[in-house]
Amino acid sequence: MGVGIWLVGARGSVATTAVAGAAALRAGLVPPVGCVTETPDFAGAGLAPWSALVFGGHDVVETPLPKRAEALAQAGVIPARLVEAVRDELAAADAEIRPGTESRGGQATEAARLAADVTAFRERHGLDRVVVVNVASTESPREPRAEHDDLAALRNAMRTGTPLPPSSLYAYAAITAGCGYVDFTPSPGIRLPALERFARERGVPYAGSDAKTGETLVKTALAPMFAARALDVRAWSGTNLLGGGDGATLADPAARASKTASKDRALREILGRPVEGETHIDHVPAMGEWKTAWDHVRFEGFLGVGMTLQFTWQGCDSALAAPLVLDLARLVARSHETGGAGPLPELGFFFKDPVGSGEHRLVLQYETLRRWAAGLGEAR
Repeated sequence: MGVGIWLVGARGSVATTAVAGAAALRAGLVPPVGCVTETPDFAGAGLAPWSALVFGGHDVVETPLPKRAEALAQAGVIPARLVEAVRDELAAADAEIRPGTESRGGQATEAARLAADVTAFRERHGLDRVVVVNVASTESPREPRAEHDDLAALRNAMRTGTPLPPSSLYAYAAITAGCGYVDFTPSPGIRLPALERFARERGVPYAGSDAKTGETLVKTALAPMFAARALDVRAWSGTNLLGGGDGATLADPAARASKTASKDRALREILGRPVEGETHIDHVPAMGEWKTAWDHVRFEGFLGVGMTLQFTWQGCDSALAAPLVLDLARLVARSHETGGAGPLPELGFFFKDPVGSGEHRLVLQYETLRRWAAGLGEAR
């Protein structure tokens, strides 16, 4: 099965790392470290092989993928030897990138153009499925609008105005083109009632939102431990230091609000109540493509004895996120092939704020994912 991965934000760090990584995996130059779908639990799921993946996308920036990969190599994200080894594949993917949306007028015409780009990509390469993955910058929260609840009203509003934030416009275009969709960020994307209904009508699956790659991943593993052992968590505070484009985006208070709300939701759901403490995000340009998170947990044990746990997470966000992009695209494509439509709560394992599911405990999320993937392998 030929599978296209259409990346919104296709020249960003995560997208570039995903394209370079897939090419390196296809050539057998690196092992699939970090790729969940390459572990034994998924061997029988019927997923598309690395050789079947083709990349394209939308972006508003013009730096070619090979140049972006060179910059990431200088930052220590991609090994320099790999950039040269996969330069042709990067150039081929870059040739499939089309201008992103900067529409300021009616969005109906723009949505049609975006959808036509994806459709032409699918036809040009003879692909069986295309999955659109939004890895663009996080958007600020938007006020709900009445037309977000009704597809007919939304379409009327799109003829002359801009009722949709960019992430949702891309989602609308993806559904129009009959593609599966993944919200990798906390931006609104497909999570509007009208778009969710549209996806079901078109018979396309979708997943999201806000992939968990670092601090929140650790939280969803540790918080169930406290709950299961009946230890009383009194406060949980975190500080995140980010460089790179993601850090620059989140320096904006409105965009930062979207991210912190997503990061804090899992802890509240797992513990069954809110606790003291906040998550802070600071932009530190000198850190480049790297990030550090420090968390301080205050809890009480038997007889009210106070104790603490602290952890520090240091990592490269793009290297953590890129294999998840590949995992999600393969899984969504397979779901689409087997008749999946609407939200995929079984993919909650990958997200801070999983659509269609209120389960945040990492181990239980994984078991749900594993069982679901086994079912994909049995489907014909």
